[in-house]
Amino acid sequence: MKTPSVKWIYLLVLSVIWGSSFILIKKSLLGLSPYQLGALRTIITGIILLSAGFYHLKKIPNSKWKWLFVSGLLGSFIPAFFFAIAETEIDSAVASILNSLVPLNTILLGFAVFKIASTQRQIFGVIIGFIGTTILILKGSALNPNQNYLYAGFVIASTLMYAANVNIIKRYLQDVKPLAIAAGNYVFIIIPALVILLFTDFFTPERLHNPYLLNALLYVTILSVFGTALAKVVFNKLIQISTPVFASSVTYIMPIIALIWGVLDGESFSFIQALAALLVLIGVYLSHKRT
Repeated sequence: MKTPSVKWIYLLVLSVIWGSSFILIKKSLLGLSPYQLGALRTIITGIILLSAGFYHLKKIPNSKWKWLFVSGLLGSFIPAFFFAIAETEIDSAVASILNSLVPLNTILLGFAVFKIASTQRQIFGVIIGFIGTTILILKGSALNPNQNYLYAGFVIASTLMYAANVNIIKRYLQDVKPLAIAAGNYVFIIIPALVILLFTDFFTPERLHNPYLLNALLYVTILSVFGTALAKVVFNKLIQISTPVFASSVTYIMPIIALIWGVLDGESFSFIQALAALLVLIGVYLSHKRT
């Protein structure tokens, strides 16, 4: 099978997996705090990836470890907590649409930090995308006055970190195996996640007797195995066989999957928000096209 076909398969698989992650986060929060969710997600994923990829760690050149550390923080550790915190206030479907800013931010950071040239069309796409984002947040705040849409900032900050991580992998970790990158990331972040979990009330009788805890643990396990561990390896491979912007364009399809899950779960979503979401996706599309 030719590489162009393979990269599209990777893209579609990732879209479905990550598009379903937002509802899994929402359901996990019924029995866990945001910090417990972020910590458990990191710990479970770390155990899986380090078990599967431990053999590959010794093959990683010493010069690459600093980039694996930065990649682990920006691409896994901090966003795991930020998305959990964000979804305590905003709907999962909205969080997924805001996550579509990753390709736009990939262009911005690629230009500002990594000196990757951008076309006028890409810049126009960035502007359109941010207009859509602004409308989406403002309309969501009006439609859901009981929700604090300032928490959308946690998602937007995560998209900047994801965008930086994509550029780091493409520029500095291109010759490292995808499983080695994923496992190497968690060498640095699994212990801090365990420390954070120990400082929460996870092991208290009140939490352990929470009637929603078992379901929450099931959801976070599914999220960790598929939405993080498996997806990390596939995403790293996708970056290596394509481009940073193509890889980050997984966010084209993710909002559709997440929106379906959100509506099925009773989340409200207005016509204006749908138009704003379309603007975001148009901006992503324009930023993806170089000519």
